[in-house]
Amino acid sequence: MVMMIAAIVGRLAPVAVAGELAREELAQRLSPPFVLGERDAELPVWPVFRSEGGTDKLAGYLFESADLAPIPGFSGTPPNLLIQLDADGRFRRVSVVSQHEPVFVDGLGPEPLDRFVEQYVGKSLAQNVKVGPPRAGTRPRSGANAEIEGVAKATASVRIVNESVLAAALVVVRAKLGLVAAARGPAARVRDDLVEPATFAELERDGLVAHRRFTERDVEAAFAGTPGAGLDPAARATPDAVHADLRVALLNVPTVGVNLLGEARWRHLLERRPGSHLLFVSMGGRARPFDEGWVHGATPDAFSLTQDGLALDLKDVVFEAEPVLVDAPKDPFVVLEVFEGAGFDPARPFTLSYRVIREKGQIYPERIAADLKLDVTWPARFFERTEVREEATGWRSVWVDRRGDLAVLAGALGLLAVVLAGQPATMRRPRLVAGFRLAYLAFTLVVIGWIFQAQLSIVTLAGLVKAALVTHDLGFLLWDPPSLVLWGVVIVTAVIWGRGTFCGWLCPFGALQELVERIARPLRLPRLRVPEAVDRRLRGLKYVVLLGFLAVAVIAPGHAEQAAEVEPFKTAITLVFQRAWPAVAWVVVLLAANLFVYKAFCRWLCPLGAFVAILGRLRRFDWIARRVECGSPCRLCERRCRYGAIGRDGGVDYAECFQCMDCVVIHQDATTCVPLVLAGRQTTRTEKAA
Repeated sequence: MVMMIAAIVGRLAPVAVAGELAREELAQRLSPPFVLGERDAELPVWPVFRSEGGTDKLAGYLFESADLAPIPGFSGTPPNLLIQLDADGRFRRVSVVSQHEPVFVDGLGPEPLDRFVEQYVGKSLAQNVKVGPPRAGTRPRSGANAEIEGVAKATASVRIVNESVLAAALVVVRAKLGLVAAARGPAARVRDDLVEPATFAELERDGLVAHRRFTERDVEAAFAGTPGAGLDPAARATPDAVHADLRVALLNVPTVGVNLLGEARWRHLLERRPGSHLLFVSMGGRARPFDEGWVHGATPDAFSLTQDGLALDLKDVVFEAEPVLVDAPKDPFVVLEVFEGAGFDPARPFTLSYRVIREKGQIYPERIAADLKLDVTWPARFFERTEVREEATGWRSVWVDRRGDLAVLAGALGLLAVVLAGQPATMRRPRLVAGFRLAYLAFTLVVIGWIFQAQLSIVTLAGLVKAALVTHDLGFLLWDPPSLVLWGVVIVTAVIWGRGTFCGWLCPFGALQELVERIARPLRLPRLRVPEAVDRRLRGLKYVVLLGFLAVAVIAPGHAEQAAEVEPFKTAITLVFQRAWPAVAWVVVLLAANLFVYKAFCRWLCPLGAFVAILGRLRRFDWIARRVECGSPCRLCERRCRYGAIGRDGGVDYAECFQCMDCVVIHQDATTCVPLVLAGRQTTRTEKAA
């Protein structure tokens, strides 16, 4: 049957997702003053222009992630995001075009994903954007890192979305914007242990104070070819006069800060701005570092800083103390702050620009700007670059983040393997076995299901088949490590022990059913006895459900998520009953049916159980011990098996066995197993006769 399904998928499955929006639709999503250009000839991206003064200036690019980074989601179809980047590599907008993630299609709904992608706005590709745990708000993680809030119950899906957004954006940044700051490695740190006494002249001589003197002639050259050329009479009259005598130093460097400000004031300043880089900027000559509209603590209009092609935000710091060095120029100065999250690397070259404004006209004057640029590179010996192990990215980061979960899961799986492989020795004490099973089922439900979110589903199987035969990319499985580990366990244990290891021990919904039944036992609800012939026919229904679901997933993939609602796993385990009432009602019906016909869903309807049972056909040996008396004359195990997995002949149907181990315990119990009881009585009579 699996081969038949694969053949159908190969013939009918659609091609991988590509861009879905036409030019007209893209243009409608832009607001003035932004306008959409023509599609790029090399990449499937659209340039975005900003209308300024009758001219269009390149303001970034608009594109769909599926065109550049089609990373399959859990349904096998890549999520498609509309992304707008500005010319500095910052996200201006990210919105969902289409997605088929089961948890967002009909579960949590699309709103949490919409809110998730809105968090990218303002983030820069110079930062390492990572998905953090769900909580209120976001925070910067370190100098070049940013963290956005994840979505509860959808950890793996939002990580796939994050990888899609970043991978697609990086393609555009590298190909069209020429920005490489995001890949340059960790920023250098200021050496705190290097403090040398120095005068201001020595600081400037050693390169710790960058200096450039701009004359009026230099300013005129900056305005050449613009409407601002020749508008300043003073500049024309004295072209060799100093317009701006610009100096900049990094106060974080102890040799600069201690000598320039005095140690006490220097330390106080750094304590006020922990983690930030503080620039001492002085300006002599005709220009001033601040104008009449200067507001302390605000973002300065006159100054800007760029590094590796990226503009970094600056903010004025209120600091009124004068330098203590006697030879320091008495020029006006400001202290500018580069925030920790800006990704500034003090050991790399950067440019500090001072903007000069000229006005043309009287009533509504036109403002023309030109920048005076100071290129800065500070001495490398005052910095150190800590060599750190490259941080895991993509799906590797997920495995690193969840290594604690994987360790717990590995320990639990190892314990189960020891218990199952060690029988019959581990099955000699019925009460201990019953207690262990009850505790393990509680662990499966609470930890594997609700905490680790590792409930396997037939949706993953459909995505697996589609990805294998259409996209040829199985990477989506790597985004959910616990589930992938469990899939591996399913395959291995199905070959060794059959279906029962997963269905009887590791399925969270199966555990929920069994625990609910145990809690309800004091009610003494009547059990419905289903005739054997009817039960046998109903057992085949789950294979029909499996085939029907995969047929829908192939022929009408848009309805696959709705077809998967036959599984109650999303409602009961993934979303912990936080769904609309019809979905919750379906789970309640199944749990109620379980009280009258034990695990009716698992035995008759579960498509995942059907798939595991098919895998179990690869089992090559019968590991549940039987005796010649089993079935005739003894039928105790058959009658006590609540799954109907033991036939009249005493044989075990491994496709229906859930490995509750009741029959194994009976087989080892000399006080319960009828052949052992009779043998014991015979031994007693023989001993008495002797």
